[in-house]
Formats: sequence, structure tokens, C-alpha cells
Amino acid sequence: MIPKAFDEAVEAITRLLPQTPEDVRKNIRAALTGVFERFDLVTREELEVQEAVLQRTRARLEEMEKRVAELETKLK
Repeated sequence: MIPKAFDEAVEAITRLLPQTPEDVRKNIRAALTGVFERFDLVTREELEVQEAVLQRTRARLEEMEKRVAELETKLK
């Protein structure tokens, strides 16, 4: 999946070269894809999904910590 920003970057580059043949456009896309893959970037959507997972995990952990504290209090 190529992020929208990536597509916009390809479009911006091809606008700078108005007589760009389709094969050059494909080569630019392939080159930029390689660069972005080496950066190991994630999309905004992927980041937001992971943030939501982390928030749910934190809430669950806090709930479990509270329950453990209550159980420890009962055992004393």
C-alpha cells in the first residue's frame, strides 16, 4: 500500500517534467518506493491503529492492576 503523500510526491515530480513518458514516471515511482521502504516508514493509518491498540492495552492493564491490588488487600 502506497500512502497518498507518496502518490502526491510522484505527481509533483512528474509535473516538473511535463514531457515525462510513462516509463520514466514508473521508474520515478519505483525509485521513491525503494527509498521509502528503506526508511521503514508507516502510514498515518497504521500509526493510528497501533495507538488505539496501545490505549486499549493500557486501559486493560490499569484495570488488572486495580483488581490485583484489591485482591491483595483482601488477602491481608
